[in-house]
Amino acid sequence: MNENAMRQKMANTIRFLAADMVQKANSGHPGAPMGLADIAVVLSKHLKHNPKNPSWLNRDRLVFSGGHATGLIYSLYYLWGYGLTLDDLKQFRQLDSKTPGHPEYGHTEGIEITTGPLGQGIANAVGFSMASKYVGAQVNSDTAKLIDHTVYCLCGDGDLEEGISYEACSLAGHNKLDNLILIYDSNRITIEGNTDLSISEDIRARFESQCWEVLECNGHDYDEIDATIAQAKKADRPVLIIANTIIAKGAGPLEGSHHAHGAPLGEDVIADAKRGAGFDPEKKFFVPEDVMVRFRCAVEAGDLAEREWIHSLKTAPLMEQNEALEALLNHDFSRIQWPVFEKADATRNTNGKILNAIAKAIPGFIGGSADLSPSNKTYLNDMGVFPKGKNIYFGIREHAMAAIANAMALYGPLMPFTSTFFVFSDYLKPAARIAALTGIQQFFVWTHDSIGVGEDGPTHEPIEHLSQFRALPNFYVWRPADGAENVAAWKTALTMKKSPSAFVCSRQGLAIVPAPVKGEISRGGYLLASDENASLTLIASGSEVELALKTKEALNEKGLFANVVSVPCYDLFIEQDQDYIDEIILPDTKKVAIEAARGLEWYRLADEVIGMDTFGASAPAKELFEKFGFTVDAILEKIK
Repeated sequence: MNENAMRQKMANTIRFLAADMVQKANSGHPGAPMGLADIAVVLSKHLKHNPKNPSWLNRDRLVFSGGHATGLIYSLYYLWGYGLTLDDLKQFRQLDSKTPGHPEYGHTEGIEITTGPLGQGIANAVGFSMASKYVGAQVNSDTAKLIDHTVYCLCGDGDLEEGISYEACSLAGHNKLDNLILIYDSNRITIEGNTDLSISEDIRARFESQCWEVLECNGHDYDEIDATIAQAKKADRPVLIIANTIIAKGAGPLEGSHHAHGAPLGEDVIADAKRGAGFDPEKKFFVPEDVMVRFRCAVEAGDLAEREWIHSLKTAPLMEQNEALEALLNHDFSRIQWPVFEKADATRNTNGKILNAIAKAIPGFIGGSADLSPSNKTYLNDMGVFPKGKNIYFGIREHAMAAIANAMALYGPLMPFTSTFFVFSDYLKPAARIAALTGIQQFFVWTHDSIGVGEDGPTHEPIEHLSQFRALPNFYVWRPADGAENVAAWKTALTMKKSPSAFVCSRQGLAIVPAPVKGEISRGGYLLASDENASLTLIASGSEVELALKTKEALNEKGLFANVVSVPCYDLFIEQDQDYIDEIILPDTKKVAIEAARGLEWYRLADEVIGMDTFGASAPAKELFEKFGFTVDAILEKIK
């Protein structure tokens, strides 16, 4: 059998595995896997990876941006030897299987990242590429490269229609990420029909204008695919390969039809397709022995490549580079010289000093802002600019920024942070959700946390945002009341390896609050001020803690007594055992929560919530707090 005949047999094996998976589940997407099968076969030859060790640092990264290629993904990971079995493929989309409807990082061996909604995978691929460029800048030399892998991403029309893809690819071109290859499955089909229904732009011109090199090939011609990928690997900038394909290639009457995108092909269509390709139509989930041998070559080739790489780390000329790599991999938090704050200040300012302290001590701590570092206070002083330095200029690209950082966090040695105004977290919510769902330790810095934004007005004043992110599972929102709480928040968040954390910081200055009377900041909430005769508990976070303390003083003057509880992290506090919560918030007191936001979640802890029932307004912050009832007199009146 000649080489192309063997490739055809390998591709058809993938096609029929994917078709059988979808048919058995009676759910899924057979079209994309069948259309991409030929590209996958050739890509297998180029991909440098080790199924025996999926976490090898210098492996090539392969990102599948379109979740509708899931049948292809699982077929490949089975054929490559990542631990999936035929029984796993037969359990596609079933409860507790290793083959869920969309691939999930940490659930199925070898999956690099949970891409989720369309387009995010492209940004994730950019993130892996940026991570490798930063790590390479720290450990590579002119004579030896410890990090020299390629990042591949498979995408479709839907990915390129999503706005995040433009954001991410613009940044990739700007940074000349020459190890990034985006393979565009151009089958001109979406769920509703031909792409003529909704898109008419020149994709080639779009990417060329973003400083990409653009190549094109027949996505079903093996030699052409091979030559195009080889050429892409030599480029001095990111490469888009426009691979012209036919959706559901080989599926007879459904070949090229949008009806093959998201529904089973049917037993008869699959049987006829197998018969036409020389496969036994009665055999399901069948892999010819010679096909398996060819695919499993990846195991030995990848294992040899990693062993050679490890050996190179031990050679004398690379000792200094190896030490730099070890420093990146070793996050020694004991080296951080935490700042001490002794005067009133905005928590965005104290947070900025904390960021700088962490970055000076932790080589892998890196990040940036969506064009707001002067306002977010996130610039890392004297630490340079990406790729050699730690400051990343993401530009005004919030969604791509967060998705890029998700991938950087999963790359290995890095601990990334991103930042913007709190109200603009709306733009990046999908990536924040993936971080929480996947358990990615990304640090979000969100400043201008309330109506205290002031003159910018209601479009820039977050009202519902605290509630939204507190409702997100495995996501920890910190709203510190002063610098000490800010430091404690970071100390805790750094240890939470499987959870993202957000630091929601004030624009306006906040007074220093007293030390805890009982409890610990690291447990999310603590007793800040107490009175043995208290009949009332005031609960607050952030800027409203100072207001609660002043309200307590005013109550004392009236002969009334209250405790004050600061809850910098609502999410963490409600995870504590009930005994701890009852120690901090005495059950036999009346409980009032105060927050300059929607605050409905506080009813879990409070009898009454003094919050925002409307959007804000444009005026100086002091006037807004007076207008919306966040003054001592207004709080006293509501309590009465």
